[in-house]
Amino acid sequence: MKLDNREIFKTLNPNKVWVPVLIGIGIVFFMFYMDPTVNAQTLRGVFDASIWSLLLALVFIVMRDAGYVFRIREITDKHLTWGRAIYVIILWEFASAVTPSIVGGTAVAVFILHKEGIPLGKALAFTMLTAIMDNLFFVLGAPIILYLAQGYIFPESRILEMRLGNSLEYLFWVSYTLYTLYSLLMALALFYRPRVFKWILLKLFSIRWLKKWKYQANGYGDQIIEASKEFKGKNLTYWLVIVGTTIFIWSSRYFMLNALISAYESLSLFEHVVVFARQIIMWIVMMISPTPGSSGTAEFFFAQFFNEFLTGYTFVTSILWRMFSYYPYLLLGAVFLPRWIRQVFFRKK
Repeated sequence: MKLDNREIFKTLNPNKVWVPVLIGIGIVFFMFYMDPTVNAQTLRGVFDASIWSLLLALVFIVMRDAGYVFRIREITDKHLTWGRAIYVIILWEFASAVTPSIVGGTAVAVFILHKEGIPLGKALAFTMLTAIMDNLFFVLGAPIILYLAQGYIFPESRILEMRLGNSLEYLFWVSYTLYTLYSLLMALALFYRPRVFKWILLKLFSIRWLKKWKYQANGYGDQIIEASKEFKGKNLTYWLVIVGTTIFIWSSRYFMLNALISAYESLSLFEHVVVFARQIIMWIVMMISPTPGSSGTAEFFFAQFFNEFLTGYTFVTSILWRMFSYYPYLLLGAVFLPRWIRQVFFRKK
């Protein structure tokens, strides 16, 4: 496997923070202009929030990031120190924030882990494992939370009905099916039969109109075989810790918004379940967004999904939501990236 450093640094570019910021600000101003219920008084509504709920939202953010740091240390068998793990997670989140969600920061993550002294094959294996675990949380957790939401998962929104009709539910189930198949395929390839996966891949790319990519497919198959070796012989504790941490990470991510909405409105237990469940749908919408970090898309769809839980505070809450969960990683990445480059490329020998 070869990594193109120039392409990686095109992604890990502090100047890229302005693109999602400007897109997000543009959508916010558009919403401010188009929505007659949004005015200066609405913006002052930020001071109506319960300080304890806002603090709880921040606690969930810290818990999520702490979970990421802990998980990457466990996955790498503690190859990374706590300090180095923090660097890895911040830069990984930064890469995800400045690239379209459908692209993600996988290649960058492999690059970062490799530069932290982890062999390339292992770096690929660790990155693939995190992706599989995150996808499995959605694949296995979605049916449970959808059942608990009792049919209130898809929002009743005039704008969504005009733009999408009933296709939002259709889009969700198509996306869910694709994620399930992808996760199952990657899990089988990585943990069960990597050589069979490579054989199928080569047969597929032997088709006449796919032949020009056969060389890359062969290389990818070799990478899967190399990566799969890393997880042979891992004990049950290793897997239980990683699975448990993944559940902790994603639950903390979603509970943050529950706390944020609770800062303005009192929610029943069932309403908390619905808010949590709708974030799964939001995640799908954001994953297919073409903008960096779903900037603009997230702000727009937030109002459509959660307006019914917020009386007059939807606009302010959407801004706070992104300020808590997205923009800090742009800032932290821009600050930490130059320091990481100096440490990795100029101080390590």
